[in-house]
This record gives sequence, C-alpha cells and structure tokens, in this order.
Amino acid sequence: MTVESILGVLIIGGLAGWIAGLMVRGKGHGIVMNIVVGIVGAYIGAQIFAFFDITAGGTIGSLIVAIVGAAILLGLLQLIRRA
Repeated sequence: MTVESILGVLIIGGLAGWIAGLMVRGKGHGIVMNIVVGIVGAYIGAQIFAFFDITAGGTIGSLIVAIVGAAILLGLLQLIRRA
C-alpha cells in the first residue's frame, strides 16, 4: 500500500466511525476509536453489500459502505452491552 492509500483508509475510516457514532450514540468515540470502528465497519459493510450483490464505487460509495457497516457494528455492540 502506498502512503496515499493508507491515509485514504484512515480518513474514510475516521469519518465513517464518527458519522456512525453520531447516528447510533449521538456522539463520536474519539479519533482512534472512530478510525477503528470505521475500518472494521467498512469490512462488515463490504461483506453485507457483496452478499446482496450491491456495488458502490468511488470515494463516496466507500464512505457509505463504511458508514452502514460501522452503524451495524455499533448497534450490535449496544445490544451485547444491554444483555
């Protein structure tokens, strides 16, 4: 991976984690946790979108996939904490 692609992953992951945190909890988790949640969420979102044979291209599409996955991840974590 090049430095530019690593920075892109970190920026999109951070944005996705922050936006998903706002949607699910009403606030973010801090920059490091936002990035982690966004990157893991991007993986989850990519698997879900691939399962339903939905493609999302480009930077905006990647951001949307990551946000959806991160929101699902945060929602599942909230359900686990309540149990």
